[in-house]
Order: sequence, then C-alpha cells, then structure tokens
Amino acid sequence: MVLTPPLLELRRVTQTYGVGQRQFTAVKEVNLVLDEGQFVALVGPSGCGKSTVLRIVTGLQPPSQGQVLYRGTVLRGINPHATMVFQTFALFPWLTVLENVEVALKARGMPAALRRARALDLIDRVGLDGFETAFPRELSGGMRQKVGFARAMAVEPELLCLDEPFSALDILSAEALRGELLELWTTGQIPTRAILMVTHNIEEAVSLVDRIIVMDKDPGRIVADLTIDLPHPRRRKEGKFLEIVDWVYATLAGHTQPEHIEFGTAPGEPGRTRALPDAAVNELAGLLEHLAQMPRLQADIYHLAGELHLGTSQLLHLIEAAELLGFTTIAQGDITLTPLGETFAEAGILTRKEIFATRIRRLPVFQWLLALLHAAERRQVEAAVVQIALELEFPAEEAKRQLDIAVRWGRYAELFAYDDKVGILYLEPGETVPLEPEKRAPSATAPS
Repeated sequence: MVLTPPLLELRRVTQTYGVGQRQFTAVKEVNLVLDEGQFVALVGPSGCGKSTVLRIVTGLQPPSQGQVLYRGTVLRGINPHATMVFQTFALFPWLTVLENVEVALKARGMPAALRRARALDLIDRVGLDGFETAFPRELSGGMRQKVGFARAMAVEPELLCLDEPFSALDILSAEALRGELLELWTTGQIPTRAILMVTHNIEEAVSLVDRIIVMDKDPGRIVADLTIDLPHPRRRKEGKFLEIVDWVYATLAGHTQPEHIEFGTAPGEPGRTRALPDAAVNELAGLLEHLAQMPRLQADIYHLAGELHLGTSQLLHLIEAAELLGFTTIAQGDITLTPLGETFAEAGILTRKEIFATRIRRLPVFQWLLALLHAAERRQVEAAVVQIALELEFPAEEAKRQLDIAVRWGRYAELFAYDDKVGILYLEPGETVPLEPEKRAPSATAPS
C-alpha cells in the first residue's frame, strides 16, 4: 500500500535574520503537517513568527534551515500551488474589479477570453456580480477584500494562505465575510484543498477552522496543536465552543514564572533580553481597576476580552505587562490581582507613579538604561545610541519599538526625561538639560 504524502510538511524549519551578534531567530525548528481538507489557524502573540511561516510556505522566502515539502517534494522557490490573501487588500487602484481579478491569470499567460470567463465566475461566487467595472475606491472594505479572495482563487490554488484577512475590516463586514468564506469552503465552491490562516482573533479561529496551532515567541515556535471537531455552523455561546476559546487563551497567557525567568537579562549580558510588552500605562491601570472589582480579585482571561472590549493582542500585552511588574499572577487561564496590584489600583496619581517607578527599576533593561545615563557625559544619551545597542538584542523594527516603550514607561515613572526634538534621553533634576544638536556631548558608548 502506497501512502499519499501530506499536502504540506515543514520539517524543523528555522528562520534567522542578520549575522553575527545581530542575528535573530524568528522561528525555530517548526514542524507542521497539513493534509488535504484541513482549515488550519496559526495563533500566537505578535512577534511569534506566524506571518514568517506563511511566507516560507508560499515560497516568498526560503527558510534558513529545515525543509518545506509540498506533496512530498522539497519546495524550491515560489510555491506555484499556493496563494496569499493579505490584510491590506493589496489591490491595484487603477484597475477595475474585473481587471484586478484577471491580473493573476494574465501573469500566468491565460488567453484573454478564458481569464475573463473565470474572473467573472469568481466575482459572482464572492457576491460582487454587478461591480465588475467598479474601481477599488468605490468599494467598501469588505467588498475590496472579496476582490482579494476572488483574485487569490482565480489561479485555483490548492493551498490558500490567509494573513489576518479580516483584521482591517469593521466588525460587521468581517463577520459577513467570514461566513461567506466558510460557505465557499464547506460547499466546495472553491478548488482549494486546504487553508492556512494567521489570526490574532481567537473566537474567529475557533468559529472557522478544524485545527488551531498555537505559537509562542522568543523564539517563534509551536507550543500546542488542537483539533476542533465541532460541526458548522458553530454557536459561540455553547459550552464546548467557550471551553476551546478559554483553552487557547490559557495556552497563550501561560503561567507566572519566577522573577529570574520573567525578567530576563540586560542588553549585552548573556541570556535572553526580555522584550517590554507594548502596553499603555493608563490601559494597564484600567485593567487593574477592573480586576479590583472582581470577586476574589480574579478573572477568566477569555472573559476579560469581552468585558474590556479589547482585541486578543492588546489584552495579552496588558496581561504580560501586569504580570511582569508583579501586579498580577497567571495560572490556568485565570488572572489574579496581587496585593501590590490592588494597592496600585486603589492609589492616587502620585502614588501610582512611585509604585510604577519602583517596579520598573527592578527590570534589567531599565537598570541598564539608567546605568548608561549615569555614566554618560552630562548624564544624557542620544536615543539613536540606545537603539543601536538594542539592535544587538532585537531586530531593528523591534528595537525601535522597545525604545519607544521604554521612553513612555520611564517618562511616566519620572526616571528620566526625553527631548523629542533633539532625540536625547537625560536624567533630571532640571539643571541637567539636553544640548542643542550642534553642541551635543560625544555619544555614550553602546554596550557590546
């Protein structure tokens, strides 16, 4: 008996960027098997490599290590059997709906008459009949994304890859388009044999897919793989549906680790430098105030998303910040306010600043930054120097984000000040002022 190979297989796929000290691992040793007939979602926090996996699967970038096999054959170059739908529509504004759908077929050399017939058929299937001659500017967001789906399906891909396809839409448009995609998939109206989708929306994933793969970051890797055997259409208030959503949230949130693990190390030191979660202090305070009103100062993380009207990614950032600062603990999908967190929630403005300052002073990245400022001439450092140092620990874009977060947190806590006009961080008191650009002191040396 000859076994049929899976549609797609990733074997120990690793993706790194940069060289030497500036080498970063986006995904590490990812193993994934996707069979025909499966609709699979990749979920996980920002920076865990979900979109990187999609680009590797479609052949838009080769992995640094490992293999991608399609129907048992090692993939080299662009995957001709896969296509991608992006979150930003990616339509040509100067082309009509019909021309946007035809463009992929034209690139493959299909005769004009055949490609027009196929494009018109797909436009009809996605519910845009009558809008063939409209331009993208005339369409709503949901309609533009339908054009994106039609264009992707025009080449009859065996594997359809979706990168946050509904995230740029309003709630109602997104819900309608999810339903229409599911109808096309379950009724066999599209030639696609499998779908691989990246999403931050946990309920979206559970409502659509047959299987959820949960990824974590630092480095990006698969931590869980769950098959969902609920029939369609799925009812979001049913117990089994809620149990699955709760399980995914619990897996993503993890549980509180000892401080030496949670904190990580300072830039330039051996070990992992912990990325600061992108959380606004006022939103963090709102989360703690909400928890302070809960029975036993505890809440189910899944329920918090609805109660606070937050997206999954935003909520997870806030929870990560609260946990990192010792304001909450996480266990088995629940978040519990600590005595320190309760004190912060009930404190006034100035006391909150003092508590926040005390907590972030314990974080290695702030200890490093403050030591750099104290050692620098005139106790000031160019932001560009700090970013260069952070780029030894993070990719350039993430290093900039980490600097922005550190500046926001540090200014709120009044640990240091920042002059945006000249891009200088400096220590107060007030007599220590940043120099004008032409009078700046020599740059502090970034740690190696």
